[in-house]
Amino acid sequence: MADAASARALDRREQWLADYGFGLRVHESGTVVSIGDGVAWLSGLPSAALDDIVSIEDGGDALIYHLEPDRIGVILLDADSRLRAGARATLSGRQLQIGVGDALLGRVVDPLGRPLDGGEAPRTAAMRALDDVSPPLIHRAFVQRPLYSGNKIVDTLIPIGRGQRQLIIGDNGTGKSALALDTVLRQQGEAVRCVYVLIGQKRSDAASTIAALRDHGALSYSSVVVADANALPGMKYLAPFAGCAIAEAWMAAGCDTLVVYDDLSTHAKAYRELSLLLRRPPGREAYPGDIFYLHARLLERATALSAEQGGGSMTALPLVETEQGEIADYIPTNLISITDGQIFLDQRLFAQGQLPAIDVTRSVSRIGGKAQHPDIRDQAGRIKLDYLQFLELEVFTRFGAKLEAGVEERIRRGRALRQALKQPRFEPWPAAAQMAWLVAYNEGLLERIAPGDMTAAMQQLLDHCRHEQAAVGDPPDRWRERVHRWLEKGHGAVA
Repeated sequence: MADAASARALDRREQWLADYGFGLRVHESGTVVSIGDGVAWLSGLPSAALDDIVSIEDGGDALIYHLEPDRIGVILLDADSRLRAGARATLSGRQLQIGVGDALLGRVVDPLGRPLDGGEAPRTAAMRALDDVSPPLIHRAFVQRPLYSGNKIVDTLIPIGRGQRQLIIGDNGTGKSALALDTVLRQQGEAVRCVYVLIGQKRSDAASTIAALRDHGALSYSSVVVADANALPGMKYLAPFAGCAIAEAWMAAGCDTLVVYDDLSTHAKAYRELSLLLRRPPGREAYPGDIFYLHARLLERATALSAEQGGGSMTALPLVETEQGEIADYIPTNLISITDGQIFLDQRLFAQGQLPAIDVTRSVSRIGGKAQHPDIRDQAGRIKLDYLQFLELEVFTRFGAKLEAGVEERIRRGRALRQALKQPRFEPWPAAAQMAWLVAYNEGLLERIAPGDMTAAMQQLLDHCRHEQAAVGDPPDRWRERVHRWLEKGHGAVA
């Protein structure tokens, strides 16, 4: 091994001597003027351009972020304690890139691709720019294949297609990350490669997410990009672009990918912090004027490619936090307008124990219905209307008014549906089981089950579908026989 390394070094020296030529060479050199809070100001370097990499003496690399006539604002990419004012800075001639490829499966890395899991550096076969243009329209295809989340509400009432951008929105602590994590777990065996981006999370929360992926076997087809709460603001800013570049490389290779941005509220705050530190003009709520463009250029890279381009897809699940359920705030409204729909999690439903706390009335999927399996779409066609009508009718029961028999029947069906929609964490449902409970509801079988026994009955229905090896495309009559046989065998307590 030592002889081989010496031979390679000798070859490099000989190649350098062969390429060497006498002539005048001009090198630019700059100086660090000031440092603080993850940014630095440099003087000199007249040829510097935005997004170039600057090498600082004894201080690692920095990204050029802001240009002024007499100085340059840079984002520090390394927290090196040796960095001091007066240090020499030079242009590296490089753009910011990250290693991509299958070597990142099962790995935890930072936004520059450096390992955080204690292993050696991933031996990636290619590099890809973090910030790249989105695929042109002629390279895109329609979203027409489903991406199952494993959640009964989402897969039936708010479906997601491969290549879609679906926003998950709600207050802190309502289960946004849990829903995104369950969606990643559901992709096991689906040939979907996942990238989970953790932005500004506490280290304990990041470790908990990684442990959940590992414990449920999801880390084998996933890659995790982490910029935790202690990271430099520049790393938090770059984290979603790094995750997007990793998923984009797989998409370009013809694979289906899923990328989760957890969360873009923290990302927007990091961008605002950098912009204010480098004295960019503030706008609404002190965010810079290009905050909409920042997230648009990130999320527009998620798409389904045409067959001529390999047929790959990238599905994006950005998360955004609201305060007191106010979806009309600046960042949430920006993301709602960029994405193809939103899943809204409500604090009131969470407090009532309706988990997952998805508010069907304020959730929508604008294009996912076209990707939904036809049989599931047919069975779920009237459920959302039934549920919305039930929520309106249930209000009258609070006044103790006497209701007509037909109204009482609809309320009873609605309450059974609400109980059936509850689902614990880490238990994503396969598509066949989704079909089973839809048929059971439409056949009126769920109303025969006592509300307190609904959770156990739904688990037994899930086991029943697995035992019979049910498939979504089975004939409707066979599905009816299957769910009636499930109830006749004593699954669930009859009310």
